Amino acid sequence: MRTSQPHSRTLSSNARRHLTGWLFIGPVVLGVLAFQFAPVVISGFASMTDWNGMTAPHFTGLSNYVTLFTQDPLFYVTLRNTIVFTVGSIVLTIALGLALALLANQPVRGIGIFRAAFFTPVVTNVVAVGFVWFWLYRPDDGLFDGLLSLVGIEGPAWLADSHWALLAVILVAVWQGVGYPMVILLSGLQAIPPSLYEAATVDGASPWTRFWRITLPLLTPQLFFLMIMQFITSFQVFGIIYVMTHGGPGDATSVYIFQVYQVAFSQGKFGYASAMGWVLFLIVGLVTWLQMKLERRWVFYG
Repeated sequence: MRTSQPHSRTLSSNARRHLTGWLFIGPVVLGVLAFQFAPVVISGFASMTDWNGMTAPHFTGLSNYVTLFTQDPLFYVTLRNTIVFTVGSIVLTIALGLALALLANQPVRGIGIFRAAFFTPVVTNVVAVGFVWFWLYRPDDGLFDGLLSLVGIEGPAWLADSHWALLAVILVAVWQGVGYPMVILLSGLQAIPPSLYEAATVDGASPWTRFWRITLPLLTPQLFFLMIMQFITSFQVFGIIYVMTHGGPGDATSVYIFQVYQVAFSQGKFGYASAMGWVLFLIVGLVTWLQMKLERRWVFYG
């Protein structure tokens, strides 16, 4: 009896600790199940039905996927626009982010103010950003065309011309998002030991050689992280397109996620939109997997 009492008290104490732990993580687990896992399961089932959100769904198998790949011309148009947007925004955002990180890493008085200014657009509401840039792009009284007219150049109708609209939207996305890679790359720059630069300088290395041989290789982990995150983010762009162009003119700026929104909430084809969502998931997952497989070939963990 004397040995069973401490044992029972130990079990009771362990049970209380387990209960306390589950009480802490329980809301998170329930939230994940209710708002992430359950919608994924439901969308997977809905993608194989003709569900319109109002009537009972009817199972149609893979017909939504077959229609998407063989009969929907907008699928390839929006996918092409999304790829162009993604490639353009990733290249420009990371390149400008690296340039800003190099500038923000200089020992200048008040540099913290500049860092905050560069990062501010990242946390600015996308609706506000869209409306401000919409005014800047106006052909009649917009800032850009007004500046061009001062030097005798007739500016284009940025958002109304199918040749310029996607580029105009990419520039807005780059302006808003460049602060995030700047911060990530700045942290990588500050983690590089100064002794490496000192030794290279003593050996006669030029600034360009120091950047190419020291800075860039030691920033590859941050660049790899940014390529994955920026790809996922760019492939799901929606807010700027919705606020500034609504996919127009024509379908020039209609990206994949915007088309999913249109199919689901404008046309009421929730089953078809679910199939589009799963195709997007597979594309993003495949590209991310390829990036992970190629990591060892160019990422240097010093």
